[in-house]
Amino acid sequence: MSAPAPAVPGQALNGHNRISTQALTSLAKAAAAHEFGVDAQDVRADWADDDGLLALSLVTPIRVPPLRAAMEPGRIDLVGGSIWQRTVQAKSRILATVTELSGASLSRVDIRISGARISEGGRVQ
Repeated sequence: MSAPAPAVPGQALNGHNRISTQALTSLAKAAAAHEFGVDAQDVRADWADDDGLLALSLVTPIRVPPLRAAMEPGRIDLVGGSIWQRTVQAKSRILATVTELSGASLSRVDIRISGARISEGGRVQ
């Protein structure tokens, strides 16, 4: 007869856990989509080995305000900064989100912006 599973949450059990590449990819795409205000299906995520850690490469569009609104004084700061600033800030947040939710060790996140999605409501995430 086998012993019952421990009743203490978080207690280690023998065995191993694996998170599939597909699950990690879906998580990375969702994190990037959230940061850039786009649909996850519009984000492409690829993985590479970086000396035993995972390197994440993303290709994604970014949500931006209409040009006429973006040209208003102070408007760029209200939407989180320039595309460059928002992309730099998103790197650390995406890395933290994917690491926290998956437990995977990421070395870096590389982002290439592939296009812009105009925010008709004037609000950018």
